[in-house]
Amino acid sequence: MALAVDTLWTDCRLATMAPGHPGTGIVEDAAVAAVGGRIVHVGRRRDLPSDLVAGETIICDGRWITPGLIDCHTHLVHAGNRAAEFEARLAGATYAEIAAAGGGIAATVRATRTASEDDLVAASRPRLDRLIADGVTTVEIKSGYGLDLASERRMLTAARRLGTECDVGVVTTFLGAHALPPEAKGDRDAHIAAVLAMLPGLAGEGLIDAVDAFCEGLAFSPEQVARVFAAAHALHLPVKLHADQLSNLGGAALAARYDALSADHLEWTDEAGVAAMAKAGTVAVLLPGAFHMLRETRLPPIGFLRRHGVAMAVSTDCNPGTSPMTSLLLAMNFAAVRFGLTVEECLLGVTRHAARALGRDAEIGTLEPGRACDLAVWSVDTLAELVESLGALPLHARIRNGRRT
Repeated sequence: MALAVDTLWTDCRLATMAPGHPGTGIVEDAAVAAVGGRIVHVGRRRDLPSDLVAGETIICDGRWITPGLIDCHTHLVHAGNRAAEFEARLAGATYAEIAAAGGGIAATVRATRTASEDDLVAASRPRLDRLIADGVTTVEIKSGYGLDLASERRMLTAARRLGTECDVGVVTTFLGAHALPPEAKGDRDAHIAAVLAMLPGLAGEGLIDAVDAFCEGLAFSPEQVARVFAAAHALHLPVKLHADQLSNLGGAALAARYDALSADHLEWTDEAGVAAMAKAGTVAVLLPGAFHMLRETRLPPIGFLRRHGVAMAVSTDCNPGTSPMTSLLLAMNFAAVRFGLTVEECLLGVTRHAARALGRDAEIGTLEPGRACDLAVWSVDTLAELVESLGALPLHARIRNGRRT
């Protein structure tokens, strides 16, 4: 009996990103076959089963195929904009000064609380469409601009809707411990109590895939974050952390202590924090867009991360204030130019390592049999062009669950 597959992509070059293969796992003169949205064959064309019969065969004319890209840290769902803050920073205002004056996250909270679910979907969809045009097939979307139960639920529901309406994998993260809402009147412990009260209901509704927090002097202390993480673990939810962006409060080590999927930003993380992440298997998510927009000068500890073998993911940090970036290709370029990552590190950072940062590495992020058939087909001569380009649109085709979208 012949081996029947739904779709066969052939005459292509692959970067499988699979572990156990050198670098990005390049395979020349290759083929990929899928059945029911899952990869069943990936490798050299000459190694295809002789009895394979494809419902559809797509000749790729030598194009490159990578796993569909993964943007593993975004604040994509929100209302309003903060362009005025951009001007203020250009004039010399700092992140902390803007926040103290009622701007920053608080400004987006005010706009988001007045937006309906339909409003949030409509405002967020163009941002998501731009990521999709860059070959993104999975995106993480955080809450954290509502900071009360009704608004946080509305954000998370809007994120789920976007996944359905735009045919993209959406991983939702509850970020209730993002900032202080006005009704807290400066009482951080009171807001943490409110966050703990929100968690069970939202989790019970199936709206939360992971729990995040902002550990920083202008946000929440390690002790307060630990309370949120303990509650998340009690609900069997994985955690991640905005860690050590503006100062070193030991956020990376705190994340590692709770076996966090990822610790993100990390500009002020020391070697002890990196070592703790390595031991826990916590992924470092690098966010060069925020580094660029805030005109930071202290780099994340790339050397320590390499030395200790910590996986590095790269993400846009798409948000209205400090990283209004909607191109994962541009994020790779910034990571290479500003942080010194190699092309290989950048590409792994938006595929295999990004999948690990979401706890989805058994499903997506590599081209291997059994994985979801999420592909990006590129009209480039070399993989380096995907990192080098500024504003180019090299995507030829985007495949999600075996179907062109």
